[in-house]
Amino acid sequence: MTRPPLPFSPDVEQPSEGEQKTIDGIIQGMTQQSETVEDREHHAVRASHAKSTALAVGTLEIPEDLPPELAQGLFARPGIHPVAVRFAQGPGERLGDRVSTHRGLSIKVFGVPGEKLPDHTTETQDFVLASGTTFPSGTAEGFLRDGTMIGKATGLPEGAKSAVASLARNFNRVLHAFGTESAKADFFGHPFSHPLAEPYYSQAPIRFGDYVAKLGAFPVSPAQDALKDWRLDPKEDEDGFRHATVDHFRTNEVVFELRAQLWRDADSQPIEDASVEWSEDTSPFVAVARIRLPAQDAYSAARQRYFDEAMTFRPAHSLAAHRPLGSVMRARLQVYQALSEFRHRENGIPEENPATIDAIPV
Repeated sequence: MTRPPLPFSPDVEQPSEGEQKTIDGIIQGMTQQSETVEDREHHAVRASHAKSTALAVGTLEIPEDLPPELAQGLFARPGIHPVAVRFAQGPGERLGDRVSTHRGLSIKVFGVPGEKLPDHTTETQDFVLASGTTFPSGTAEGFLRDGTMIGKATGLPEGAKSAVASLARNFNRVLHAFGTESAKADFFGHPFSHPLAEPYYSQAPIRFGDYVAKLGAFPVSPAQDALKDWRLDPKEDEDGFRHATVDHFRTNEVVFELRAQLWRDADSQPIEDASVEWSEDTSPFVAVARIRLPAQDAYSAARQRYFDEAMTFRPAHSLAAHRPLGSVMRARLQVYQALSEFRHRENGIPEENPATIDAIPV
């Protein structure tokens, strides 16, 4: 029998002493990393998920028959919302696809009324997801530690980064043979799989109205299912993930089911440590909406400029009912803003958080 969901209250979060100093350290380190990349590329790029794979628009459909524990926040009212979606590779630099690391899926939902987090004034809700069910660093302190290591490696040649990714991929392949895996190995060496054929996760929890949840976006169309065995040969195409994804979008609808994993056990499902996986035996992922992205040109020049240069996706672009929770999320609330401000200032391009889907180039 599935346990009932635990209620949200402000005291579910327990910030550590000195957390702000840690967050300041993350911002400083990732800004220095961005400066290193800017010097090499002569342009400031996102400090993570810099290389976009596909840039799409579509709808988020919320059904009418959600049970009370799922009809929360954005999902309390059935209906259809426009969405803008950005698929991207993980590194904070635009590398060839032989450096296949973790991936990102950012979703901006439009037409979302309700109380927002401070300084968020548009009727939008952002969900920033990534491959892997957990965030390997776990906490802000781990984020700083691992970010420092990544920052030191930023100046290395691409061949060295490719070698690290290959080692991590091979290590995880061995672990899979024994029925286990390493979230950190997957983070640094993700399989050469198709970006539209795998799920993406919030990794850390968010408030879910009266409750708490993690979110996941799962591919559900038959055409995406047919991509499960696809593998990139990076020797043939260093931008192969983008080319394969954009090609699929030209003639196929892409559908992801957005699912919530409700918080049901405070002992085995910690709020403050995002490296701990929440067991689906204790709390399964349950559908709350569908994201439908019709066939389209998912990488036009105008759209690429807008998505990659001007538009921002942040956990802070949120309803109060979906406030990010836990150590990593509290860090992200500040880190994303600081790094976005740096990038737009360096490039001389105003930051945009559009209020309607009409701002997105067709």
